[in-house]
Amino acid sequence: MNAAADGSHLDPSARAQLDRGPDERLTWLLQPRWIGYTQAQTALSRLEALMRHPPTHRMPNVLLVGPTNNGKTCIVQQFADRYPALLAEDGERRLCPVVTLQMPPVPDEGRFYEEVLEQVQAPYRSRLPAGHKLAQARLLLRHLKVKMLIIDELHHLLASRLEPQRIVLNTLKFLGNDLQIPLVGVGTADALRAIQTDPQLANRFRPLALPKWTLNDEYRKLLASFERLLPLRQPSRLHAPEVAAELLALSEGTIGDLATVLNLATEAAIRSGQERIDCALLRELDWDPPSLQRRRASELAD
Repeated sequence: MNAAADGSHLDPSARAQLDRGPDERLTWLLQPRWIGYTQAQTALSRLEALMRHPPTHRMPNVLLVGPTNNGKTCIVQQFADRYPALLAEDGERRLCPVVTLQMPPVPDEGRFYEEVLEQVQAPYRSRLPAGHKLAQARLLLRHLKVKMLIIDELHHLLASRLEPQRIVLNTLKFLGNDLQIPLVGVGTADALRAIQTDPQLANRFRPLALPKWTLNDEYRKLLASFERLLPLRQPSRLHAPEVAAELLALSEGTIGDLATVLNLATEAAIRSGQERIDCALLRELDWDPPSLQRRRASELAD
């Protein structure tokens, strides 16, 4: 095997796949993996600082905000995985340091409490009034020694009418005050707009932005990290100016779309025998940038 094709450019986990068949390599490629780029590490550090914050009547909160498909959920899941549920020292009850949930698609007070109860695996009766579900949620969150509540898809708040939206916002404020734990909101710019309708919450939720990627050194470092995990025999030099610019245009600056493009390109490179990604291969992919996908979907709907 020549030096260019020995996989020395790859992470050991990816290099180990080179002796496997195309389908096996591609199955391995699709498994979830964590890339700790700078913005993600900054966000994780902020969340760790919140976990260490002593209880107080006015706990600090964070709002992780950015465009769709730009890694927000992946970051909070990576953080939550650091704090799995475990048995208490007495061996008789479960502890859940971090509880992660999604804001319901059309949120109201009752649905929000039901989502909390679902995530702590507690039975409940849907027909019971919201006040009963609140009491149950408060009791369980204390019993489980929850230290942080993460609410993903917070922008769903804007799908509600104004009154239910205000009630859910008051609920977030109440839980933070009552349990003396930090809240982490996750969502698009609409989540920020929803929070800003309540001056008290706006003052407590400190935004942490995950903007779209641009053609800079951080982006090129990200591409180099991705390349180490693509099981291709030949180096692609994704960080090279022309390839990097082509990938940015295809993904339009979101890490989720970049990952999808790279998976498609890796499949094409493996099945063609080329074993590397270049601009010519990228331009032949069956892929449209996200804005073009949305425009075509809109035209079909019309």
